[in-house]
Amino acid sequence: MANPKMIFVNLPVSNLAHATAFYEAIGATRNPQFSDETASCMVISDTIFVMLLTHDKFRQFTSKTIADAKTTSEVLVCLSADNRDAVDGYVTKAKGAGGTADPSPKQDFGFMYGRSFEDPDGHIWEVMWMDLEAAAKAQAAAATA
Repeated sequence: MANPKMIFVNLPVSNLAHATAFYEAIGATRNPQFSDETASCMVISDTIFVMLLTHDKFRQFTSKTIADAKTTSEVLVCLSADNRDAVDGYVTKAKGAGGTADPSPKQDFGFMYGRSFEDPDGHIWEVMWMDLEAAAKAQAAAATA
């Protein structure tokens, strides 16, 4: 069996120390092996990493203008959660660490529940829980209606 795929989300940040502290406050761990004065590798899980990069470092990977995530939508990243309480807990931690809770409307479909938060640089993260069995039943019912 192939190894699980890993994802590295690269984010430009205006203040590396502040961004690192924010992600640590919401539960990420900084991997010093891949961190220095220009980057912090933040471990979300065994397969998900957030690379916080100073603007100068980020510019080494693209010639495009760096978007101001506070005014321009660049990407929406969604993390799964184990249950509804975990969704709420993630957003509560983010708000307590200086982020903005629920910049997008909450989503509650019974079998699926999601909220969002914005980090200090304006990057939006969604956190979603879904009961896959209930979702499949809802889709099947909608298909036969």
